[in-house]
Amino acid sequence: MTRRAPFPESADLARLLLRTAVGGTMIAHGVRHGRSLEGTARWFGAIGFEQPELQAKLSAVVEIGSGSAIVAGAVTPLSAAAVVGTMSVAIATVHRPHGYFVTAEGWEYTGFISAVSVALAALGSGRYSVDRLVGLDRVGTPGRRALLAAGLGVTGAVAQLAAFWRKPAVP
Repeated sequence: MTRRAPFPESADLARLLLRTAVGGTMIAHGVRHGRSLEGTARWFGAIGFEQPELQAKLSAVVEIGSGSAIVAGAVTPLSAAAVVGTMSVAIATVHRPHGYFVTAEGWEYTGFISAVSVALAALGSGRYSVDRLVGLDRVGTPGRRALLAAGLGVTGAVAQLAAFWRKPAVP
């Protein structure tokens, strides 16, 4: 006799809640960048990006796109990798020198968003997702999905930093 969990949908609802929280946060950040591309570009230039206008546009697109995909539960490991990459760039360029706590501009928040994204990749997007609709929810093991999200995200961040970022000189 097969035993059923008392609330079989609770894990799927938890995944949906996590996806909505992380994805919604990314969408909000992307929209914020997009509403003020000129100001965002000035900020990217001030922190050392060589093509700040391009960085501002790409930041808005990647944050809105990855956030939307996370909320929808679409290609979750790749969507999570985009979030990890974005947060890794933020950690490296802005937050790491300030220590851990967000109250001192540290990397607490960006690290947390990255960790939750990797966990979502491992857990899978669940029943209420595009991945489930198209049969991608069972591709790969949880460990491989997490490794893909973390590895691809960090690799993308390193490539972006190598191509476009130079640490500003200390005045």
